[in-house]
Amino acid sequence: MILSQKKIEEIAVAVTKDFNEFFFGSETKDIRRMARGTPIDQFAKEYLGLEVSFAHLSPDGSICGLTAYADTEYITEEMGVKRTIPLRKNQILMDTSFIQPGQVQKLCGKRRFTLAHECAHQILFQMESETAQSAYAKKYSARTVYSLRDLKTREDWNEWQANVLGAAILMPQKEIDLAMWYFAGGKKLINYEGVFAYRDKLSLSLLCRQFAVSKSAAVIRLRHLGYIEDRPYREYSDPLEVWA
Repeated sequence: MILSQKKIEEIAVAVTKDFNEFFFGSETKDIRRMARGTPIDQFAKEYLGLEVSFAHLSPDGSICGLTAYADTEYITEEMGVKRTIPLRKNQILMDTSFIQPGQVQKLCGKRRFTLAHECAHQILFQMESETAQSAYAKKYSARTVYSLRDLKTREDWNEWQANVLGAAILMPQKEIDLAMWYFAGGKKLINYEGVFAYRDKLSLSLLCRQFAVSKSAAVIRLRHLGYIEDRPYREYSDPLEVWA
């Protein structure tokens, strides 16, 4: 199943609207409230009914999370020793690095995005035809990163779609619109090849904190929603920058 970004956005809007009514009740209609990111742990467990647990998934940390559509096994190898981890239907396995002492706050944004990504896989799977579901039932989906140049197979597209849907669930457009009005006056942030002027950098930092996401995840989402304007670095100018 190949979906357009517009269709993925529509799915995210419908799902988050339903979740917000389920989780927040009448509070979600309060126009005076602050913008908020989706509480993805509750979304996964209480709304989607998924079991979330932790395991050491790879020796190099390349696998952040897994999810399964049927009972299966995940096999990992470290120093020549293979290890089999049972993976049950409707289960998400997250890497133990996310809960190690001293790492919880540091990796919060990465953990939230990984969990949103795996939730997106489960939602997209339910939208597949019965034939496709049968074909994918014994497979698991791992959290990996793809560029558009890498999208050659159906599996690659599934990963890209899960990334896009996961971001749209974690940072709904309605909430981003509210946050950008509050933090940036509704104006676009200017990206000079990865560098932001002070005011835009502050707005981006506040938004990342409010949604508990990484800078890279926020920038990708903001760009998709039209809140990032890219300019060459030679045009960089910060009136608030003081040179010694």
